Amino acid sequence: MDSLFVKALKVETCIGIYDWERQVRQRVEIDLEMAAEATTAAAVDRVEATIDYQAVCQRLVDYVEAAEVQLVETLAEGIAHILRTEFGVTWMQITIHKPGAVRGAEDVGVRITRGRRAD
Repeated sequence: MDSLFVKALKVETCIGIYDWERQVRQRVEIDLEMAAEATTAAAVDRVEATIDYQAVCQRLVDYVEAAEVQLVETLAEGIAHILRTEFGVTWMQITIHKPGAVRGAEDVGVRITRGRRAD
């Protein structure tokens, strides 16, 4: 299986369970890996034959900036829904990083995998 990836898409959003977190925007970073058929896209050399990662990133930035959720898990599930329903992605791995959220830890977050990988 071929895949496309996006690493460290940085977005400011309202996320967290504490009152102070609801008052400030925090940076999250998103890593995506999405199943894609590279052979066809390479043969025709047209973005229409693959997943347009620029369009994916813009849609996700719009979604995450507008989101007001408590949990990174909720954000990850929302992203998975968008990828599945709007972009037709059948397999994905989404990692959301929330750097600086825990004192003494460089990074915390969640990683989810959705769909079946066709190897």
